[in-house]
Amino acid sequence: MLDDLLATLRVITLPTRTNFRGVTYREVALMQGPQGWGEFSPFLEYDDNECRPWLASAIEAATVARPARYRDEISINGTIPELNDKKEIEELMRTYAGAKTFKVKVGRNLNEDVIRVARVFSNAPKASIRVDVNGLWSVDEALTNLYAYYEEIGPLEYVEQPCATVEELRELKAKIKIPLRIAADEIIRKAADPFAVDLTGAADVLMLKVQPLGGIKRSLEIAAHHGLPVVVSSALESAIGIEYGLDLAASIKELTFDCGLATGSLLASDVAEHKIIDGKIALGQISPQLDGLDVSAERYEWWKNRIMRVGALL
Repeated sequence: MLDDLLATLRVITLPTRTNFRGVTYREVALMQGPQGWGEFSPFLEYDDNECRPWLASAIEAATVARPARYRDEISINGTIPELNDKKEIEELMRTYAGAKTFKVKVGRNLNEDVIRVARVFSNAPKASIRVDVNGLWSVDEALTNLYAYYEEIGPLEYVEQPCATVEELRELKAKIKIPLRIAADEIIRKAADPFAVDLTGAADVLMLKVQPLGGIKRSLEIAAHHGLPVVVSSALESAIGIEYGLDLAASIKELTFDCGLATGSLLASDVAEHKIIDGKIALGQISPQLDGLDVSAERYEWWKNRIMRVGALL
């Protein structure tokens, strides 16, 4: 099966609009099968073992029929990276037309972070605000910083992965005295076994990212196992990978939170455009155009070899 998919392999590069956690471009491998395109785009520093679920997701996308849908459009959040320029933040926010929720990347500098979140809030005072810390805080730092947000901005919809470990998240929830939801991302996404992680008393919301979790079927199984409300989010994929995330979101019966699937706004170019209308993205609106985006022959071989190595681990 993988040999057939490799015969269709295209590897493309997509520049980002801003520096997003150190990323200024995305290299993306695409393979076409009987059910459409599958995307394999683990970040360049990931080792072969961490890439396994990403490849499983790509193979599933290309070869397995999509599950039944509960909806044909998905409400999205706008994602704001670590920008400090007022005009840049305003321009990016406008690309998320009609979004009622914004997720702001924070964690490295409290003063800059609070200013960034306040600017987002001032531009969209009726919006729900989330912050994403990527596990950068200790429990004490999380307590200090979250009280600061509460005093300056008010209650957050949730904070995503404020600390790195389940034990720290559980301690934070036990100690904090303000209303707070915690969303679990890395502790599930990077776990050797996402089913073995005990989120009791540690998290209120579960982040689902279709590639890192191994595809739609496995993502749904992980969600069912943990029994928490979910948010489907992206891993900064191309529009093809985003479309598969939309397919996952559409297949979840209870979807009460806006999803982080509008990250196409963070790319300077893409294989297609997901139009955002009234804060929602409709499924099935893209027609990928790959011409002019291909990487060099050397980078193509690097990705092909990577896929074959990872495929041998599946």
